[in-house]
Amino acid sequence: MSTNRRDLLAGLSGLAVAAVGRETPRNAALAAPASAFPRKGDFNIEPGYTYINAAYTHPIPKVALSAARNAAEERGSLRSSQTNEDARVNPRALFAALVGARPDEIAYVPSTSFGENLVVQTLGLNQRFDGNVVTDGLHFEGALVHLLELKKKGLDVRIVQPTREFRIDMHDLEQVVDRNTRLIEVSSVSMYNGFEHDLKAVSQLAHAHGAYVYADIIHSAGAGPFNLPATGVDFAACSTFKWLMGDFGVGFLYTRRNLIGKFDRPLVGYYEGTVEAFYPPDLPLGDYQPVAYQFEKTASGLYEPGTTGYSGGAVSGSLLAASLRYIQQLGLENIQAHRQPLIKKLREEVPRFGFTLVTPPESTGGTITFAKHDVYKSGLREKLVAANINVRFSRHWMRLSPSVYNDMHDIDRFLSVLA
Repeated sequence: MSTNRRDLLAGLSGLAVAAVGRETPRNAALAAPASAFPRKGDFNIEPGYTYINAAYTHPIPKVALSAARNAAEERGSLRSSQTNEDARVNPRALFAALVGARPDEIAYVPSTSFGENLVVQTLGLNQRFDGNVVTDGLHFEGALVHLLELKKKGLDVRIVQPTREFRIDMHDLEQVVDRNTRLIEVSSVSMYNGFEHDLKAVSQLAHAHGAYVYADIIHSAGAGPFNLPATGVDFAACSTFKWLMGDFGVGFLYTRRNLIGKFDRPLVGYYEGTVEAFYPPDLPLGDYQPVAYQFEKTASGLYEPGTTGYSGGAVSGSLLAASLRYIQQLGLENIQAHRQPLIKKLREEVPRFGFTLVTPPESTGGTITFAKHDVYKSGLREKLVAANINVRFSRHWMRLSPSVYNDMHDIDRFLSVLA
């Protein structure tokens, strides 16, 4: 049960740290065939605990915890790190393959919100208020806060409201986009109710007016099949602690390759290119030159000014690499197919208890949301806590998001509390 993000994150972080110390056979999670679901044995799930909240924070697989432990031990020693297989795998390349992109289109960022802020800075929208930004009421709330703060400073921010069917109507979006639109910001899948934008149509609309598209893809990447370049979006970002099964403080920022080199760097630092230092006493002939440098024409060369903890040898990088390999092993199609019957049963049963289904029936993502006035104060939250069942609650809605470790028994346990 989750009511406060900080409380839950602290609890899950503690569980993850404790689990790193347990002995887990290397690649134990990968030994079973990918078609064998549910994958309860791949995670440290306490007996009697039902977690249907993966879209809030996904548990870390045992195989990734094992990789993190190995990396931590090597990081704290003087021996060679070449024994850790996951330390030699760059998560950037694994993520790029997962979403159909090129590694040089991917940069590391600390979070989705950091990526969104970088895009806005790159386009100069936080300084020049000579155009408008179009978004919608189902976009990530953190991005809406960012844009509304810029609106106070003079940016023309246009927010399309959801329809009575809990969707964003493409016609409504078209009505507010014009030749002064600089950026359209949307979530590929809404964190609230799982509404899925037709990103290709959004991109075509934006590009026809000379605008760019940024997509928050945190509820798409890792949740099912997803080809990012095929959508036509220009920028996209996601953290990894949800469907990518990574840890906090790790994320990716995608920039379409033909845009790299078109913009000034919003941040400048040592790791964006190659640097050769010239210091006394071996000064070169002629004028004093402290450094010679050249920036890389890649996403990392545009957005990564300093060291990151996500590439070869780092603890967080080894953990993430193992999680991404685990997802690849299971297969995105298999993950999505396993989840659909669980969501289907929730879709059919929960409205019988006085809830309104607000997830569109055509949605294929990992979440399903139900609305009810003041459900947070109804006593249901406390009943679920007592039953050791964890779902996402807000004031007037609750969201469930089953993953690879859930089965129909978990759904039945939840429904029994409703009854």
